[in-house]
Amino acid sequence: MDCESIQMMSAEEPKERKECGKRGRKPGKKTSTEKIDIKAKLERSRQSARECRARKKLRYQYLEELVADREKAVITLRTELERYMLWSENLTENSTSNNLDQLLEEIGILKQEIIS
Repeated sequence: MDCESIQMMSAEEPKERKECGKRGRKPGKKTSTEKIDIKAKLERSRQSARECRARKKLRYQYLEELVADREKAVITLRTELERYMLWSENLTENSTSNNLDQLLEEIGILKQEIIS
């Protein structure tokens, strides 16, 4: 194809394209109902944010309580472990009957009534 045939083809195409402007929202033109809708939307957003912060606060309180309970359990288990280790050392060092009775009494195997 030469230049003349291209020019003829482009001249034959109808130019019926309408220029109707830009589509979408126009930034400067807001009606009063749109302003009310925007205010309502902002208020819903603020309320949602307040609720989200409240849920987050409750979640953190729950987790802090859970951690505190677990720390108490760890402390209790450590003291129990230390007590058992001490008993084990006493049993290996001194295996006399008086110490053995005392240790068993502390453990709770022997009761005061049996010893008396």
